[in-house]
Amino acid sequence: MPSGTIDLSPDAARGLRLRTQWLARPDGGPEPSGPSPVDVVRRMVALQGQDLPAVLRAIAIRSRPGTTVDDVRAGFDAGELVRGWTQRGTLFATTPGDLGALVSLTGERVIHMSRRVHDAEGLDDAVMARAESVTREALAASGADGVTRAAMIDLWQQAGVPIEGQRGYHLIVALALRGVLHWGPFAGAQQVMVATPSARHAAASPEEPDAALRRIARSYFASRGPATVDDLAWWLGLPKSPVRAAVAALRAEEPDAVVEVSVDGKAMLVARSEPGQLGADDDTAPDAPGLAEPTGVVLVPGFDEIVLGYQDRNLIADAEAMRTVVPFTNGIFRPAVLLDGRLVGTWRRAPKGDEAPFELVPGIKARARKAVSAAVDAWHLG
Repeated sequence: MPSGTIDLSPDAARGLRLRTQWLARPDGGPEPSGPSPVDVVRRMVALQGQDLPAVLRAIAIRSRPGTTVDDVRAGFDAGELVRGWTQRGTLFATTPGDLGALVSLTGERVIHMSRRVHDAEGLDDAVMARAESVTREALAASGADGVTRAAMIDLWQQAGVPIEGQRGYHLIVALALRGVLHWGPFAGAQQVMVATPSARHAAASPEEPDAALRRIARSYFASRGPATVDDLAWWLGLPKSPVRAAVAALRAEEPDAVVEVSVDGKAMLVARSEPGQLGADDDTAPDAPGLAEPTGVVLVPGFDEIVLGYQDRNLIADAEAMRTVVPFTNGIFRPAVLLDGRLVGTWRRAPKGDEAPFELVPGIKARARKAVSAAVDAWHLG
């Protein structure tokens, strides 16, 4: 991969972003022996996961052909995938190792930002300590079987821990950020809480924070590039200065692995996957042929990383398109329709009554609408 800045048209940048996100491939998709759900999550570090059904599908569509939602669930049941509050006070799906790495970078900051809410809810240090003691005892006794949310709330109530209103939710988040618990295997349609191993027990040589941040930055630009350093800082929920310093150090260490591209004069970065990692040889170089060629219709579930993985979404969507996917101010991101890498509307997995299966921005031609309709009909992940 060349080390100089490469000029990319917006169309080529969108094509490259779809490839690095594993939503489009020059050959039409991964081979049957391609990435498993665990491979996908390991490569992307973390995927937005507050909507559980959505993140299971977001992982499946990036995995080898034929991957089902049950295949993704199996990764959680095996302990190879987890969900936790890794950044920005939001749930993400990740791996056990990256759960620890991310929380070590972001946890104290989110806890500090939550202090005012905790004070207003009466969740002082004494309450937190009592809840933590009950939780650790319950999780140790349950082992790999875990504890349901309802059961944990009941145990807290029996111990005199206040759980009225949103207090139960705030306690779960706070304990997750303290490295006590995370969401693990499934019990029916929901996940159960299990104990989070300490960094000392999770790895023989715990990663230093600076090294972890550089590694995560490399993976971010490999799996979401082209993107800006500010996109990465926003995605992590960290101040820009340490993130910029980490990226500068990474580029100094590996000048040929992280490449700067210019998209309409805006500097962005893209990186290869780590050598030896699955997908390291796939064709995601910024000077790869065919990047500006039409990629057609791509459907993604709500809260997908192709939309939420960036602070600046102008490359893929204008304001009108974003209003179709986020029609209200409640932070709910609907499933999105991409046409040649542009966000052009939203779609529904199971429309009710007379609801249309998709809603597109004005100006989409009949041929494209027909392609969107066919893609919705062909959706196989329920």
